Formats: sequence, structure tokens, C-alpha cells
Amino acid sequence: MIRSFLPPWWAKNPHVQTILPVFTKIKPPVLSRQRLELSDGDFIDLDWVGDPSNASSIIVILHGLEGSSDSHYIRRLLRDCHRLGLCAVVHHHRGCSGEANRLARSYHSGDTQDISHTLQYLQQHFPQAQLCAVGYSLGGNVLAKYLGELQDNSAIERAVVVSAPLQLSACAKRLEKGFSTLYQWHLIKQLREKLTDKFNDRTIVNEASITPEQVGTLKTFYQFDHQVTAPLHGFEGVDDYYTKASGFSYLANIKRPTLVMHAVDDPFMNADVIPLTHQCSTDVTYELHQYGGHVGFIDGGSPFKPRFYLEQRILHFLMTIG
Repeated sequence: MIRSFLPPWWAKNPHVQTILPVFTKIKPPVLSRQRLELSDGDFIDLDWVGDPSNASSIIVILHGLEGSSDSHYIRRLLRDCHRLGLCAVVHHHRGCSGEANRLARSYHSGDTQDISHTLQYLQQHFPQAQLCAVGYSLGGNVLAKYLGELQDNSAIERAVVVSAPLQLSACAKRLEKGFSTLYQWHLIKQLREKLTDKFNDRTIVNEASITPEQVGTLKTFYQFDHQVTAPLHGFEGVDDYYTKASGFSYLANIKRPTLVMHAVDDPFMNADVIPLTHQCSTDVTYELHQYGGHVGFIDGGSPFKPRFYLEQRILHFLMTIG
């Protein structure tokens, strides 16, 4: 029986929900790494727990912006999968596995080609396994878009989308206000560092629309996405990118059982990401919680050892039959 989500009194602040988990990482199980080579000369790294050759199901995990299998939410899910004897694999977005990707381009919020490649590989090599998926934040947007694009042809049978910025423009604007600007500053700093490394390695020199000296002037997601993300990935500009990459409009086309979870107090987004009933297909279960922050959902324990709602909710939904 799944318990309902209710945070303790000390975790009702959205920033406690968002930040505290980062500082309470647990030890994950031992993972095995696999590299998939891509037709464009780049690669994707997968981190595995469990043996896929004998698995009846595989849980495919998509991390958020600048995340990895080392992210706090990924560690916890992998630990619980290991405890339950479930097979799971982390699909790393390009350049997020600890090694820079080879091309000037990397990944973006609407990039469903790479996850499609990973899923096709899994179907081909482990045909006995049902594929389930969970996507967090940016990875959740990618997952929602993939499910809506593929519809009945989706390789994924059940999915969970957590704290996804389904309206990218609205979320970018939200991160320019109040305390949320600190999250933006932290993430933009990481993106600028990676961009600088690519200039230093000359990976991006011939394809960049800015100079190395201009990298430091990129302060917001709007600026970074307009001057870096959009041109490197074939979009006309930031507005074209945000419109085409946002997962919101794809919710109505999803043909697989999918749980979408948001928190009202998420500091990364606003009410624009919250769909009305008619904007979701009948296969979408939408849960809007009053509290939870961004990929937080602490529901007990203590500030020194918090307990989380996310993993049990995710696994309960993914492992439900029918």
C-alpha cells in the first residue's frame, strides 16, 4: 500500500526540499559501465545495476540537467532497485558521464534521438525484458516528449516523469526571480565550465556562435540557450528551441501508462507547467503535491537522515501490472 506524501514540519520549505537531498547522498550499489557508440561519432554511457540478460524488466533512468548516476535522486533509486533485485540502467546525456563528449553539440531538453537509440539497443539485445522508465527534471521533459512522439510505438511500457520543466520558457523566466536565481547561477556555472573546456580542446571552435571571451557573459538560461544550445542543435533561436523542445503539448498524445509528478512549490517552475485534465491523455496519471520542491519529496526522518517519498512512489507505479 503506497502512503500519501506529507512532508514533516521541518521540510515544508521548498528550498529545504530541493537542497537538503543534495547533501544527504547515500552510497549506491556497484555499477557497471557500458558505452554505446553513435552514428554521428559521439557516444552515450550507460551505468547498470543488475543483469539485463536475465531480467524480466529493465528500468531506464534519465537524469536532469548536468546530472549523472552520481546525482542524489539517481543513487537512491539505484539503491532501492538493487535491494529489490530489479535491473536498472542510467542513460547519461552526452557529456554527463564524467567524460566530455566528442562533438560540439551535447544534449538539450527536447533531445529524444539519443534515448531512442538507447531504447532500440535494449530492445535488440534484451528482447525478453519489458522496458520501464523514469525521468527527472530535464530528463522528465525528454521522456514526456518521447512518449508523446512515439505514442503506440513507444519502446517504454510504463513511465514516471518527476519535476519536469514541461514549459521551458516559463521555467527559464521563473529561474530569473528571487531565491531561484541561485539555482540558475549554479547550473549556468557548470554549463559555462563545460563550454570553456570545449573551447580549450578546440571541440567547438568552428561551430560556436560566440567567442571564448563571451562565455562569461552568459548569466541566464535564456542567454545560454539562445547563444549556445539553440544554434548548436539546429534551432532558429531560444524561442524556437523552447517551443519545439517543451514536453507539455505531448502529454495529450501519450499512449503508455505514465505518472507525472509536480510540486506546487517547485522553485524551478510555475503554474504554466500544470496541465488541465483535457491536456493529458487518459493514460497519464497526474499528481500535483502542495510541497516537494524540485526533485525533493522528503516525507520523514530527520534533517540529518531524511526519508524520501519518491522512490517508493516511482517503483510502485512502474511495477504495477495492468
